[in-house]
Amino acid sequence: MEQPLLGSETPDYETFSESPPPTLSSFPRTLKNKRLFLATFAAVLGNFSFGYALVYTSPVIPALERSPNPALRMNKTESSWFGSVFTLGAAAGGLSAMVLNDLLGRKLSIMFSAVPSVIGYALMAGAQGLWMLLLGRTLTGFAGGLTAACIPVYVSEISHPGVRGALGATPQIMAVFGSLLLYALGLKVPWRWLAVAGEVPVFVMMVLLCFMPNSPRFLLSQGKEEEALEALAWLRGRDTDFHREFQQIQNSVQQQSSGLSWAELRDPFIYKPIAIAVLMRFLQQLTGVTPILVYLQSIFHSTAVLLPPEEDAAIVGAVRLVSVLIAATTMDKAGRKILLFVSASIMFVANLVLGLYVHFSPQPPAPNTTVDLSHGALEASGSGSYLMLIPLLATMLFIMGYAMGWGPITWLLMSEILPLKARGVASGLCVLVSWLTAFVLTKSFLLVVNAFGLQVPFYFFAAICLVNLVFTGCCVPETRRRSLEQIESFFRTGQRSFLR
Repeated sequence: MEQPLLGSETPDYETFSESPPPTLSSFPRTLKNKRLFLATFAAVLGNFSFGYALVYTSPVIPALERSPNPALRMNKTESSWFGSVFTLGAAAGGLSAMVLNDLLGRKLSIMFSAVPSVIGYALMAGAQGLWMLLLGRTLTGFAGGLTAACIPVYVSEISHPGVRGALGATPQIMAVFGSLLLYALGLKVPWRWLAVAGEVPVFVMMVLLCFMPNSPRFLLSQGKEEEALEALAWLRGRDTDFHREFQQIQNSVQQQSSGLSWAELRDPFIYKPIAIAVLMRFLQQLTGVTPILVYLQSIFHSTAVLLPPEEDAAIVGAVRLVSVLIAATTMDKAGRKILLFVSASIMFVANLVLGLYVHFSPQPPAPNTTVDLSHGALEASGSGSYLMLIPLLATMLFIMGYAMGWGPITWLLMSEILPLKARGVASGLCVLVSWLTAFVLTKSFLLVVNAFGLQVPFYFFAAICLVNLVFTGCCVPETRRRSLEQIESFFRTGQRSFLR
């Protein structure tokens, strides 16, 4: 029987030793070299565009439902497809990343995502019919799915172990910034110009990435040793001990010189980290984050008594940003697992409160009746009742919990624990599973609400959060301040680790 990922420490286990890896000795000098942060910024501009595109429909759907142009006016079914087709495009992008990540490399794959993104925004900006809007939305989703698989891997592979946690949170931070910008521009800018504005960060990303190096690990896997050494020197600074780190990376790559075969999938070194990464992305979506974000303004339209739903959505976006920043500053100090425990606990409480509020509300939605979230499904009796603030506060609590743990850390751990030879394929698989799950949840949410009541999805999401707690304790290793080579060695040895 295979040993579990967590357990007691054994004396001969040196992979996750208490002493920091040798490369941490050059950590202060690495921090002075700003090129690493510039390369990270250039890459995560793709996540900025992703966050912008994800919530593009929030102000656009209401405008199109009132459009005077019959060719562009949407009914509820068309609006639903316009919102959810993005997730199908993202799933296709994740599928393509399974090939492009290793064929083109991490950097070129990120740059390639600009092509469907620019075309998609151009189609929506000049849309003369519904098909152009749907195609544009699908293409921007494809670009988002591709970058979601490639950027975390690129950032993780170029990062120094001492700052990999903080830099690993930057994709989520930039995605939140992109969403906040969309919410802000949506208050004043027409929907066509919102699409035009979405192309700006894509072009900036393309220009900056032209001057950034590829991942040293990918270059070594392609046999380009001199180019890999030069890239690592550029990222770390020539006054650091980058030769020692290069030797560690080179040894790890040489152990995985051959491509991934089906027979190797039976090796625990391969299938365990892949299973953990895929299950984390699956469980992340099952917490309900995508349906809650998709129907955010509709829920706030039903519950908020002081502010318009657009402003409430901006408040939740600000809470999300602050929470991601907290995660970025603490995950290299407190560790990944502690934040995952805290995050799942907070989301459990928030979903349970939302479910209980709806269940015991004086006017809960009746089962087997059509529920329109935009017409008071969650209203409590008495317009001045403080109880009407409960859904708003609970939603803010949920977003805070998600953004400080299961949001950014699942992406970071995916890029950390996957073995090099499977990193490109497996990261695409994670994105594919994630966005297919998001599509199913988003499309089925209202069906479940209409059939069983609004409280049922929230009870389900709360139960999943409990599963996440157990999964984190039993299966997720702590990777704080470990090099990617140490993490790979951990899965290769089959020895037990422990929670610090």
